[in-house]
Amino acid sequence: MIQPLFTSVTFTIIFNNLAGIKTGTIDPFLFNLAGITVWNYFTACLTGTSDTFKTNAGIFGKVYFPRIITPLSIVISNLVKFGIQFLIFILFYIFYCFQGYNLTLNISILFFPILIAVMGILGLGLGMLISSMVTKYRDFSHLITFGISLLMYLSAVMYPMALIKDKLPKFGWIVQYNPLAYIIETSRYMLLNKGEISILGLCYTSFVTIVLFFIGLLIFNKTEKSFIDTV
Repeated sequence: MIQPLFTSVTFTIIFNNLAGIKTGTIDPFLFNLAGITVWNYFTACLTGTSDTFKTNAGIFGKVYFPRIITPLSIVISNLVKFGIQFLIFILFYIFYCFQGYNLTLNISILFFPILIAVMGILGLGLGMLISSMVTKYRDFSHLITFGISLLMYLSAVMYPMALIKDKLPKFGWIVQYNPLAYIIETSRYMLLNKGEISILGLCYTSFVTIVLFFIGLLIFNKTEKSFIDTV
């Protein structure tokens, strides 16, 4: 409960107050909280599944069951954590409504659960891929935290995608080719009616998610046959 609030306050002070990033008619704190709430679900899924073989080596070595159940259960159980943080967002949303902010919902909010499912599948696919690599390169797990922090700045969590296109057009392609950026931007549009929905971007995100999931699943199933010898 504290982590998304503390992060939102920090982003508001640094990026909105000091750096001067504008969020239009949406309060910067609520803008950041919406992005961070969705982003936290992805990071929880990725970090939880990326250490599957290393963490569960003792169980995997004694009892046989479909190994895919373990990372899948992590993705599903993290929905509880996401639900708690999303409830916090709803409370602040109601608070800002009573404060006189013009906050409106649109019909696209009905597709928000599908967006979260895509986020979870993307985290699952990347997590299975990374967990397979960790069995051979154990130090790789130490780079995950740093990589996630860097990826957050490239995923439009604390700024609108339109801003990076206007301010840094030469580097805007990095964000545009990041499927996570479209999920964050779309989620803010659904929750705050702010920003835009890129149908082409969502199609690209869905394609990347499916590809990464099946690649991760293929490598994960291949690794489970011999991982006990390397972990």
